[in-house]
Amino acid sequence: MDAILFDVDGTLWDSRQVVADSWNAALQAEKGYDPGYTPEDMTPLFGKTMTAIADCLFPDLPEEERYSLMRTCIRYEDMWLEHRSGDFYPGVRETLPLLAERYPLYVVSNCQSGYIEQMLRYSGVGDCFSGWVCFGDNGLSKGENIKLLMERNGLKDPVYVGDTQGDWEACQQAGIPMIFAAYGLGQVEDELPTIHSFAELNDLV
Repeated sequence: MDAILFDVDGTLWDSRQVVADSWNAALQAEKGYDPGYTPEDMTPLFGKTMTAIADCLFPDLPEEERYSLMRTCIRYEDMWLEHRSGDFYPGVRETLPLLAERYPLYVVSNCQSGYIEQMLRYSGVGDCFSGWVCFGDNGLSKGENIKLLMERNGLKDPVYVGDTQGDWEACQQAGIPMIFAAYGLGQVEDELPTIHSFAELNDLV
């Protein structure tokens, strides 16, 4: 193993409350109604690309309109994240420096540009990471971005830490193994090496 790659939501932190509140504010401002989104409403959406989320939330709108509305929600989310952090899972801040002493650490996510940077700013241990890439940077799927990050950094045998079936499918596309974060927001259909708390990762790798 020559590196550890991380998902963000459901693996490093939980920002569902911030996202729900900001999207409610966005739709109130732009459409004149508050949909009342809750963190639980966000759970099945996290891990998807922004276009896929728009397709789920606004299926009755024309494609251009629903993607425009999604961009508005993301703009509000970015503004809220300037002042409100997500909740880091127990052990994340303490364990990342220990892992960084042994392996290069990276992030690959389906989020918008700037989201990873905000998470790292709030973490206080952003200097543990050697790099990151996301859907918002280039429109590529997570599997494609894993391969891109590997090529850019000369990685041959990394492992990915994620919490959803989509993460596992991306790893299969990229041809790398995954460690399942069972404390997160999703499930996987296959049996994988599993952690039930973030701190367990230091012993597993």
